[in-house]
Amino acid sequence: MPLLKLDTTVVLTDDKRKTLLAALSRILAETTGKPEGYVMVTASQCAILMSGKPGDAAFVDIRGIGGLDGDINRQLSQKVCRLLNEALGLAPDRIYLNFTEVEAGNWGWKGNTFG
Repeated sequence: MPLLKLDTTVVLTDDKRKTLLAALSRILAETTGKPEGYVMVTASQCAILMSGKPGDAAFVDIRGIGGLDGDINRQLSQKVCRLLNEALGLAPDRIYLNFTEVEAGNWGWKGNTFG
């Protein structure tokens, strides 16, 4: 159920992408308390202009059914920003994160919904 979508200006080699996806998946599962078997993580390279300035940056979109709240979101923000800084060299002030709690009936899987 939890989904983390990473868009970044940083060029990701296949090895770096695989390592980053695995680390993000673990962080999302452990922090939200959801089984990693339900976690989906994506990473895409894109163009970003942040604060009117070019340069390396990232946007992280995190969605879930239950498990997201102010405390969890702060933990995810800290952990994800730390990882992106260490793995990609991104400064935390060049990373925006968005958190969305989704109603179970609005999330589909295996031809059905969770609600």
